[in-house]
Amino acid sequence: MWTWTRRRKTALLAVSPLLLAACGAATAIPAGLDSPVPTLSRTADPGVSGTVWVANEGAGSLSAIDAATGEVLTTVTGIPSPHNVQASPDGATVWAVSGHNNALVALDGVTSRLLMTAATGASPAHVVVGPDGSSVYVTNSGEDTLARYDATTASSTGTVALSAGPHGLRPSRDGAALVVAGTTAGTIDVVDPRNLTRTTTIAVGSSPVQVAVSDDGAFAYVSLAGESAVAKVDLVRHEVVQKVTVPTPPVQLYLTPDGARLLSADQGTADAPGDTVSIIDVATMTVSGTVTTGAGPHGVVVDPSGSRAWVTNLYADTVSVLDLTNLAVTATITVGDMPNGISFSPVTVTGASAETAVDVPDYSADAAGDEGDDAGHGHGEGDHHG
Repeated sequence: MWTWTRRRKTALLAVSPLLLAACGAATAIPAGLDSPVPTLSRTADPGVSGTVWVANEGAGSLSAIDAATGEVLTTVTGIPSPHNVQASPDGATVWAVSGHNNALVALDGVTSRLLMTAATGASPAHVVVGPDGSSVYVTNSGEDTLARYDATTASSTGTVALSAGPHGLRPSRDGAALVVAGTTAGTIDVVDPRNLTRTTTIAVGSSPVQVAVSDDGAFAYVSLAGESAVAKVDLVRHEVVQKVTVPTPPVQLYLTPDGARLLSADQGTADAPGDTVSIIDVATMTVSGTVTTGAGPHGVVVDPSGSRAWVTNLYADTVSVLDLTNLAVTATITVGDMPNGISFSPVTVTGASAETAVDVPDYSADAAGDEGDDAGHGHGEGDHHG
């Protein structure tokens, strides 16, 4: 099976557990400083407004990109090993996980100021926000759990045990289910987020990294890094019904708003990087087209109109802007080292300086009684999967 390291551009990794981090109360942080917004990067295609947030895991930072212009509005520093980032549905809050510090981090989606932090479990991998915006969920790959937090206070509201190596996760549109990829176990877990119980576990294949869920909640799509394929899973029958091969080991997946197409970021490995995003017709589970990106496409997100997508290129330290009508790259934006997770916010960052520095507590040190562990998650979100 594949493995990955957190700080190097290598391949998918098996989970290397950290010491259990204490799940304590959230820590509120005072507001930061105001200063003018600079223009830092090249122009992308206009027509879409909002902010694209990127987790630069190697750089320990987040990049906030203007979706309309492609300018990097601010770079938020001081978040060690942020593997994943997620904007709330209204864009008011942006959440990230610090794998090094075992921390959940909340930023103001307009000013990029640090709002609050909370301890996670060991080696947090991904974070998502429920459709109604009231709860936040984090997969702890180092201890095989899913944790739930109150989105207003960042206080922990429960934890549930999962299959080995929980990594990427997404909720159903109605919020009735969360689907989690168990990279080490080769399964997906379906969780009822209301009472935080695991309702079923489904075998899917080798090294599942991330999922996408159809609007009606009937199907999940799973990237299988260990077999360079994407699986379609019937969530009612609890079985894989179709698979399609992609050029290189895939990491993140994202459905277009109409639910007809699935984008697969085919990252590959450090030794054999991929450079494509596969466009999959979900009705037939066939690849209908590909777009050539930078080296190691890892994270992918689509804007609400379905006209644009953004892809992080893990080995090139860039983000590709994709025109989904013509299946072409329209711009390439330089970000930080090892860009992994990516998220779209309908809100545009304003009032931030070129660099926004934050101070995230090291909850792993609190739990371990030392400096904390920098062990990697295992997955295939890239040589690092994410």
